[in-house]
Amino acid sequence: MEYLQIGKNWFSNRWNSMYFRKSFLLILFITSIPGIISGIGIYIFGLQSTENELRKVHADEITARAENLDEQFNYLEESLTYWAFEPSFNSQLLNMDFIKEFQETRDLKQKLLVLQGSHPLIKDVSLFIDRNKPVLMSPYLNEIDDQNIQNGFQSLLGLDKNVTWQQPEQFTNLEQYQNEISITHQIPGIVNNPFGAIIVTIDKMNLASILETLTPYSDGVTLLLNENNEVLLSTSNHQTDGLLNNINLSLQSDTSNRNTFQMDWQDKTYSVSYGQFDRIGSKWTYVSAAPISAITSPIVTISKVILIASLSLLLLAFLMTWFASNRLYRPVKHLVTTLSYEHKRNGNARKDEFEEIQERFSALSNEREHLEKRLSQQIPQLRQNFLVQLTKGYLYDYSEDSLRKRMENYGWIIKDHTFILLDIQLTGRYQATRMKEEDDSLVTFAMANIAEDLTKELFQQYTVLNHYDLSAGIFFIVPSETSNLPPSLHTLAEQITTAINQVLGLKVTITISSKTDQVKQINYLFEEIERGKRYREFENQNQIIHLNDVTDIRAEQQVYYPFEIEKEIIQCVRRGRINEAEAFIRQFFHYLIENGGKEVNVQTSIMQLYSTIQHEILHAGMDPTVLYKGRNMYEELSQIRDREWIIRWMVDQVITPYITFIENNMNLEMKQLVDEVVQYIQDHYMEDISLESCADHVGTTAYTLSKAFKKVLAINFIDYLTTVRIDHAKELLLSTNLKINEIAESVGYRHSYFNRIFKKQIGVPPSQFRKMKSNSS
Repeated sequence: MEYLQIGKNWFSNRWNSMYFRKSFLLILFITSIPGIISGIGIYIFGLQSTENELRKVHADEITARAENLDEQFNYLEESLTYWAFEPSFNSQLLNMDFIKEFQETRDLKQKLLVLQGSHPLIKDVSLFIDRNKPVLMSPYLNEIDDQNIQNGFQSLLGLDKNVTWQQPEQFTNLEQYQNEISITHQIPGIVNNPFGAIIVTIDKMNLASILETLTPYSDGVTLLLNENNEVLLSTSNHQTDGLLNNINLSLQSDTSNRNTFQMDWQDKTYSVSYGQFDRIGSKWTYVSAAPISAITSPIVTISKVILIASLSLLLLAFLMTWFASNRLYRPVKHLVTTLSYEHKRNGNARKDEFEEIQERFSALSNEREHLEKRLSQQIPQLRQNFLVQLTKGYLYDYSEDSLRKRMENYGWIIKDHTFILLDIQLTGRYQATRMKEEDDSLVTFAMANIAEDLTKELFQQYTVLNHYDLSAGIFFIVPSETSNLPPSLHTLAEQITTAINQVLGLKVTITISSKTDQVKQINYLFEEIERGKRYREFENQNQIIHLNDVTDIRAEQQVYYPFEIEKEIIQCVRRGRINEAEAFIRQFFHYLIENGGKEVNVQTSIMQLYSTIQHEILHAGMDPTVLYKGRNMYEELSQIRDREWIIRWMVDQVITPYITFIENNMNLEMKQLVDEVVQYIQDHYMEDISLESCADHVGTTAYTLSKAFKKVLAINFIDYLTTVRIDHAKELLLSTNLKINEIAESVGYRHSYFNRIFKKQIGVPPSQFRKMKSNSS
């Protein structure tokens, strides 16, 4: 009873305070009324507007994405029609010997593979030919022995339409086409009596991935129905079969013609939208069901929670507000007591809010000074970021005055000053055997530090830009006193070159730009540097290029390309001779260096050589993207600037993987057989040799040798023999004074036949060829 009276007196003393009463009533109002109003507002207005907006967004997204899916199917149908009219798919396939005419068989397989890879929705492509012994290429050739399978494929030839998505039941009952989505096209495309068909099977996984985009929420489901409302494909799992049936029933009973409706299933509300595709021979319906209750239920729950909590606060607000108001009143009372009675606090007294405000203000002042100090330390980084933004074009819309003002804010003095750029490019890294590729960023960092240490001794305003790719730039702001570049720039370039040679053991190419006094022209200095430094000599030596002294360096360049050496390299690649290929690549480089070895010319020629090798790889039936595991080989090659590095890259990264793959996937004995015959031809081309005689020489049959020749060298035996003889005849025509008939006999031909075959291969008779070459020399 005594404690109750003490508490009552304590509360009474505070309630008599005007400050306490106002604080109490204000907090009570703030904690109760807004919660009730917001809860009711969210429940009444938020739920309905959210549902309407979600349905509208759902319908709009489905329409746009369905049009994209329809366009992909249209493109697939057009592509199939185009291929059905391919001249290769003609009646000659009925009598074609697929074994003997293996080249034509290979071309058919390649065409099917190209069609299969022409569209992401295609899973596989098959070609059925109804001949005496029906065959199926898928893409490999298989004879169809089973009568039921024959009947299934032959049913495609009796369809009224050449191309259709709706196949006969006899075909769809085949094991490999059950539960598959297929489109077929009779061949030839316009003949009433077709003899075959192209069957394209849709990749359900890719199609399902596209269908999933029609439903913007992860809990939704998408259906694809045929004209009989049978499910072709759905993105649902087995747990949602009941949902699929419910959607199908609701779809059939929907008569609103708005292509959208709302349905409930298992305590969830779904927004369902649908539409149709006009497919060849069929009409498909797409259906998308998205759960909007999953989105709106949190809104309902939150609004109810807010409403219940707000009502509860009416009961708890008094007690909570009393504690809060007492806490707010305590520092006021303490301040009044201190001012009135000069009350002295003891050391254990708790801090009031005014003390905390004062201490906080002092802390903020200290923090502000600390931030200002850090900001001054970040000025160099801000300058670098400004130059990067300027060169990338992000500041293109800024005026010259605004850019100048911005530079002045970074501490630059630009009035009566001009801007110059110096580029440093390291070379010879590959020769530095103690360095690894992962050390490039560390080496570049060291080079940038060396450049900065030397620059600060000669210039006041500069910014070092580290590109982290064995190159760096230095941006200078120098007084515009003369029309020429400052002599100290050349001095700095020589000092940087010497320091890097001694410290890093690498060579340096330094390019000095022209100068400009316009901030908006600075990005052109970077472009000028990028163009100009490509005209360095492609030798591992120190170079300093002054672009201000160069009038038109490109006019002095003439491209020399060693085509003959390129042919030798390709021959080595074909025969799998890596060491010989490397030797010829070195000759290739030697030729380029001797005939004006500017980097721009060398890089262009190397790119051309790589393109030729890649063409050879494609000609061999291989995909370079697969062989090199998706690497951007052109990008890698363009970043290499060392001669030896490029040679090793071409040998180790381009040629060796290709030859290794070929050797691992080709009969080694067959390759050795062809190599032995090639050597025999080189030694006896002037004699009367034939395919049979060469086959006897190596102990095999003419057929086996012909097949091996075509597979290994991608050329017929007689064509290769003719090429060897004609090449030797050309050498004799140019290097000797022998008569035409003597040359013909020396390369294994009769005179009259030699003239005809020479003109067929070269385009002109032997005598005219000798005359043309003598006149040109």
